[in-house]
Amino acid sequence: MRPVPLRQDVPPPAAAPAPAMIEIAGVSQSFQTAGRKSHLALSDISLSIAEGAFVSILGPSGCGKSTLLYIVGGFVKPTAGTVKVRERLITGPGPDRGPVFQEFALFPWKTVLGNVTYGLRQQGVGRAEAEERARRLIGMVGLKGYENFYPKELSGGMKQRVAIARTLAYNPAVLLMDEPFGALDAHTRTRLQNDLLDIWERDRKTVLFVTHAVDEAVYLSDKVVVMTRSPGRIKQVIDIDLPRPRRRAELLLDPRYQKYIVDIERLIEDAPEDELHA
Repeated sequence: MRPVPLRQDVPPPAAAPAPAMIEIAGVSQSFQTAGRKSHLALSDISLSIAEGAFVSILGPSGCGKSTLLYIVGGFVKPTAGTVKVRERLITGPGPDRGPVFQEFALFPWKTVLGNVTYGLRQQGVGRAEAEERARRLIGMVGLKGYENFYPKELSGGMKQRVAIARTLAYNPAVLLMDEPFGALDAHTRTRLQNDLLDIWERDRKTVLFVTHAVDEAVYLSDKVVVMTRSPGRIKQVIDIDLPRPRRRAELLLDPRYQKYIVDIERLIEDAPEDELHA
């Protein structure tokens, strides 16, 4: 029997796509108001976020941006739908997701070093190892020399650096950042945006970032998710095709950067959805 010759025109099977880091499927969220009425905050949100992506969520006040972040964090249970991280269903908070919020939430009675080592010590990491990791992270966020300072002795920007270092200390796969620079002055905010990008370039963690600032979202992100007014739905997802590593001075002269900002501003001004796709 002669062997059957192999066909040369048959391409090899395509590799299966890598699973998403975060998979949000049909998530809706309702709350009971003080008057015992049901308020729909989020409606049928579906979103897939790749591992290592930096994704920002934008939208009008009250559209449910932060609520969606809390659902991914496991702090709020959705009324409908599911969230998975690395294909595992989220039922509560976990060390794979590290929150960084606008409120610094530092322990006022602990030093910078004590705040950053706290989570590690709670996880059973020995004191020497925890302090070594914490000191490295404190240096990485530009606070070397401030290890023994207390929160009351720090500026707002320095406190947020401590909060970021504390979250990075236990090495979460996902950073969940809710307006982390919203309370800071413009100069400090710019510096921390640059610091965050440096950290992201180094570690390539998956970041889900909530902000009201369109320029901030475009500067930081691979994708920008624009949401509608309440109840929050996804209006559009915009891929940000700008070179990395990003340099603000260069981007300010790049017409693509300016166009992204203008286009997204127009989306947030809440034109009817049917007009957006006309």
